[in-house]
Amino acid sequence: MPATTHLLYLHGFRSSPSSMKAQKMASWVATHRPDVTWWCPQLPPSPAEAMALVAQGLADWPAEGTAVMGSSLGGFYATWVAESLVAGAQSPVVLVNPSTDPASSLAQYIGEQTAWHNPEDRFFFRAEFVDELRALTCGPLTQPQRYQVWAATGDEVLDWRTMQARYASCDLRVVQGSDHALSDFDTHLPDMLAHLRLAPPA
Repeated sequence: MPATTHLLYLHGFRSSPSSMKAQKMASWVATHRPDVTWWCPQLPPSPAEAMALVAQGLADWPAEGTAVMGSSLGGFYATWVAESLVAGAQSPVVLVNPSTDPASSLAQYIGEQTAWHNPEDRFFFRAEFVDELRALTCGPLTQPQRYQVWAATGDEVLDWRTMQARYASCDLRVVQGSDHALSDFDTHLPDMLAHLRLAPPA
């Protein structure tokens, strides 16, 4: 399998590169795989603008050497990236409590919002963003074997059963308990790293 040379991490709604999982991944790559190009962009509120930003950033990346990781809304985005920007490649994908239908689940958040890691940072989630999310919805996965999906039964934001239904044909890891942030992230990190081809299996 192609070696991973580039890793993209996509954060969730109201989140940022300061999220716990993004920080842990950035630290691990810097310490153990400094040869890997790491990118965790701050995504704009507009889904269309967010994916345009990612597409521009990935334009010079080697599809076969790119791995993608996403959490919550970032998991939805990561699926779009895998199916659209690196489609046909064998790029590994790890999703953590991915949103499966954000056009529906985020419709209730239309209006002014605050950033999770910096409450002073405010943004406006517009009604048209729901349509943009709908436009990014992918059909059946073309290569389900590329995906490793973590679904916590204790997720207080999203229903893990929708993740199970959407990603049933993938390497699906149902985590009993835990939460939306996957607070026991460190426990599962070795398996994620192995799937992303960043470290040998533990």
